[in-house]
Amino acid sequence: MLDNILITGGAGFIGSHLAEKLVKLKYKITIIDNEHSGSKKNLSSILKKINYIKKDISKYDFTDKRLKKIKCVYHLAGMSDIVPSIDNPRKYFESNVKGTFNVLEFCRKNNIKRLIYAASSSCYGKPNKFPTSETEKLSEEYPYALSKSLGEQLVLHWGKVYDLNVTSLRLFNVYGPRVRTNGAYGAVFGVFLAQKINNKPFTVVGDGRQKRDFTYINDVVDVMVKIKEKKNTFNDFFNIGSGNSVSINKITQILKGTKTFIPKRPGEPDITFADISKINKRVGWKPKFNIKEGISIMMQNLDEWKKAPVWTPKKIKLATYSWFKYLKK
Repeated sequence: MLDNILITGGAGFIGSHLAEKLVKLKYKITIIDNEHSGSKKNLSSILKKINYIKKDISKYDFTDKRLKKIKCVYHLAGMSDIVPSIDNPRKYFESNVKGTFNVLEFCRKNNIKRLIYAASSSCYGKPNKFPTSETEKLSEEYPYALSKSLGEQLVLHWGKVYDLNVTSLRLFNVYGPRVRTNGAYGAVFGVFLAQKINNKPFTVVGDGRQKRDFTYINDVVDVMVKIKEKKNTFNDFFNIGSGNSVSINKITQILKGTKTFIPKRPGEPDITFADISKINKRVGWKPKFNIKEGISIMMQNLDEWKKAPVWTPKKIKLATYSWFKYLKK
């Protein structure tokens, strides 16, 4: 009999794709989501096949009867974005640190032995080596990055002390259908596709030569499913990336459109590029989708961006004011 699985943040971008995959594999799925950045609409194809609990994990007591038979947890819930974390670090601490603590305590008290945590590549800050391996020194530049890193430390500590089989996945720039479109520092594809649909120029930060390791959502879901039963991944952490790094200018070239430039944001890395040899060796996983294939699939699903907010250069500058102010100190 397949395990009952809990996905925190299951109505979000990554969580909803993971839930769809696990339902297809005949797992029984329960989702907890406060719908801060997620939406039930993301689960429309499977909503009748899952248990859905609308709660905030930072305040939830995990007493719902639907949670009694859970055997595995994918902990994806949390707040993202750099600028809002600078303005309101308390919210990020409560969601990403206290929320993670609550999930871990739920696992400990209910003898749940398997947890997979969605960490962030932002923990590396501005790394010195590329591709960047898991041995690179951590350098959290912002409250968001720190809160995700503290969440990972909690996960690994609970794994060691309480005999909980945990794995932390440091995700690099995940993109694909349903990627967030809100926020000036939302996923670059969400911003760009909304601009393309509305015949607006792409707002490029800096000179556009900065490179990012963009990882397609299907590849992320694939490794999350594969890693669940792998004992050689217990109590360890792994980079999850595409195995490549692409410039923002290259993205605009593939999407085909004009560009407008705004000043580079201080503290942003010039390159993110994951060394994925560790996960490849342990799990036998490697990404299947290159950037052109991923963008092609997204271009076939443009309807979701038709109602997305269109971010102008002026609006983005105003929204990122806190960033500049913070880093000029």
